[in-house]
Amino acid sequence: MTETTDALTPRPAAATAATAATAVPGSGPAGDAELIAAAVAAAGRGLVDRETVAEVVALCAVAGEHLLVIGEPGTAKSEAVRRVAGQLGGRYFEYLLGRFTEPNELFGPVDLRRLREGRVEFETEGMLPEAEIAFLDEVFLGSTAVLNTLLGLLNDRVFRRGRTVLASPLRVCVGAANQLPEDPALAAFADRFVARVFVEPVSDTRLEDLLVAGRRAVSPPVSPGGPAQLLGALDRLAAAARACDLHSVTPLLGIALRRLRAAGVPISDRRAVRSQNLVAAAAVLDGRAAASARDLWVLPLIAPTADTQELARGTLADLIDQAANRSLVRTAEELSRSTAARAERLVRTGTVLLAEHTELAGHAGNAGNAGLPGGRDARLRLEAVLREIDAGFDPADLPAPLADIRAGLVAAVAPA
Repeated sequence: MTETTDALTPRPAAATAATAATAVPGSGPAGDAELIAAAVAAAGRGLVDRETVAEVVALCAVAGEHLLVIGEPGTAKSEAVRRVAGQLGGRYFEYLLGRFTEPNELFGPVDLRRLREGRVEFETEGMLPEAEIAFLDEVFLGSTAVLNTLLGLLNDRVFRRGRTVLASPLRVCVGAANQLPEDPALAAFADRFVARVFVEPVSDTRLEDLLVAGRRAVSPPVSPGGPAQLLGALDRLAAAARACDLHSVTPLLGIALRRLRAAGVPISDRRAVRSQNLVAAAAVLDGRAAASARDLWVLPLIAPTADTQELARGTLADLIDQAANRSLVRTAEELSRSTAARAERLVRTGTVLLAEHTELAGHAGNAGNAGLPGGRDARLRLEAVLREIDAGFDPADLPAPLADIRAGLVAAVAPA
């Protein structure tokens, strides 16, 4: 496989003019971030321990970068990606690669009408070059011809084959595999996927949750606001990320990258440069136009293996101890392990539960029912969040938003 020359500059994903121009009156970047957060939360509903995959797909779509998901077969990698793609809308392409996959299975067949005229062009409608979100399972099994063509598409968002040259609207390509490749040529190809998520089977402590979720009938979640609105929000956030002010965080980013390399985490120049795109995307998804230390939780994602990601968390512990994100609450908490990120997650979880409680209370009131709306299960969910707040935070140090949520939970479970 021939490696394409790659300038060390971020290359944002192309955006269609139609969706970029679709604005939500009065929403602004914070409103767009809320739309994406709600879509990602809806995508993750019913999946056990796969919220991180859903959130990082959204992060990469805003950053204009690609994601590699590594995990054993049967760990819901593809299901998580499909759900996010279904929420965000747009043209979606999915394919399982094999040793004998032909390029035309991904990129489209030869246009026979043009071929009769002596021109080698390709019909790309409905194929990868025209997709906005793509998922390629077993991505490293592709042939040299497939991977070489993919390089141009991933790097430049341009499809070149024969006389066909097409600007691709690809926002994010998610590649999946059971394990990382050992072949150096494939490792170079894998480096184009800046972010990496390593998926393990659901832990023994959550097996009951997995079994219950597996019994439920799965219905496609509905995108809040509709797919057109969400694609517009995604494109506006991507534009905001490209314009994000990184000046104040650049010195900290330099310190972090030096630490990672000194600790033995291999970070190529390409990955170092493009890590800025993830930081900028995290900032705008948090509702800000300038990045800060709060956004450095994304850095473990660029470490190439599960072991080096764990090493990165420890190496950067003091730099990311206040990191958090209002939209990607679970991933920010998992990667930073900070109290600020935990507070953001509990605020969002509590807000959703209290909204459901209020809605159920309205129905129960109309029906003349007594007791806690939703019954024992609802009480247990409310009490579980309340216990986690009390176990993790000193009352004197409770952040104001979390204190408000706690007060709401206490009122909700109090006897009538």
